[in-house]
Amino acid sequence: MSVELKIDGLDEFNKKIAELKDVKKVRSRARTAARKAMKIVQLSAQIGAAYIDDPKTREDIQKNIVIRNGKTRSMRTVVMRVGVLGGAAVNAKTDRAKLAALPGGETVYWRYIEFGTSKIPATPFMRPALEQNIQKVTDEFCKTFQKSIETAIAKGKIS
Repeated sequence: MSVELKIDGLDEFNKKIAELKDVKKVRSRARTAARKAMKIVQLSAQIGAAYIDDPKTREDIQKNIVIRNGKTRSMRTVVMRVGVLGGAAVNAKTDRAKLAALPGGETVYWRYIEFGTSKIPATPFMRPALEQNIQKVTDEFCKTFQKSIETAIAKGKIS
């Protein structure tokens, strides 16, 4: 999978970021901007899942598609993930009652649809949601983050 990003005005923005001293506040604003940007991917994945889901069943993959913060050790890195609640958590220790209580029900089968099996061809809906919207997500993040930082600098809240 190849992904190309194009970000204009990065030098000017880096100068503004250099003015800021509180890394935690900058990271918080970046996380907020990343969450807003990833809503584009979430919506696209939900639309893709709506085409795949069987309306006759109680399970609904699109209701289980969520945005979550990712873990990182670096204070200068923000990770935001879009995924399906319940993930791939089916083994002997899985609490099926908790999975059934999810908003869309127990949808752990989504990975078989996304990646296929030896007998079922793959019908991806999560991967194309990001691949087709990578530039929109990048633009939205840049716009939101830059606006947030400029507002903070103007108000003198981050120093």
